[in-house]
Amino acid sequence: MRKISILALVLLVAGTSGWFSPASAQEVQQSGQQETVITPQQALSTLPPRASYNPGGKRDPFLDLIGKGKGGSKAAVADGQLTIDNATLVGIVKTPKSFVAIVSGPQEFPYFLKIGDRLADGYLLSISESKVVFRKTHERGIPLMRPRDVVKEINPEER
Repeated sequence: MRKISILALVLLVAGTSGWFSPASAQEVQQSGQQETVITPQQALSTLPPRASYNPGGKRDPFLDLIGKGKGGSKAAVADGQLTIDNATLVGIVKTPKSFVAIVSGPQEFPYFLKIGDRLADGYLLSISESKVVFRKTHERGIPLMRPRDVVKEINPEER
């Protein structure tokens, strides 16, 4: 309440002194000084030019590193995330305790997946010596009523 009364007092004093009154603007024009109005285009033309970058054969540091992949459609790549549909099984490695699946994503980066690792639309259900089973729980961001199992195998020539 105290702040409101102080604000009202300041506005009252400013109004009586002519700070905000339209009569003071007319007095300025009548005294020989004219106000100059600058359009937004004129204001923008006076600004210095924007910064630009010349890579000179080097990688542009301002580009997004996790951009769109070389192939695939936009529907298959969910904002650069690894989905079951765009995952390619590259290999399977046997460790002393379990198996690890090597999967290539849409940007062709390798991912090392273990059982239970989550993807954008599901998770890794099981790994054997020659195949990987994914459980698909979402389709385009919408949960599925019945999850589907997707099997990806290594070609016999590549074993």
